[in-house]
Amino acid sequence: MEKTSTGLEENIAGLLCYVLGWISGLVFILIEKENKFVRFHAIQSILVFGILNIVGIILSWIPLVGLFLWPIISVLGLILWIVLMVKAYQGIMFKLPWAGDFAEKRVAD
Repeated sequence: MEKTSTGLEENIAGLLCYVLGWISGLVFILIEKENKFVRFHAIQSILVFGILNIVGIILSWIPLVGLFLWPIISVLGLILWIVLMVKAYQGIMFKLPWAGDFAEKRVAD
C-alpha cells in the first residue's frame, strides 16, 4: 500500500472516508488532492451517504410511509456502510452502480 498526502496508508484513508458517512468523505475530498483511491472512496461516500441522509429527512416528513420505510433503509444503510469500509480497508475500489461510476469519472479527470 502506498502512503497518501495525509501520511496515512491509502487503505486506512479509504476506510476513514466512510466512518462518519458523507462528512468524513467531504473531509477527505478536501484534504487529499492526489491519491485516486482515497478520492474515489471520498466521492462515493459523499454521494451514497448524502443521498441516504436526504432520503431520511424526506421520509421523516411522510407520516406512515416514513415510519415503515426508514427502519428498512437504515438497516440496509448500515450493511452498506460496513461493506464499503471493509472493501476500502482491503484495498478494493468497490464500485456501487451509480455512485461508483460517478466517483470513478471524477477521479479520472
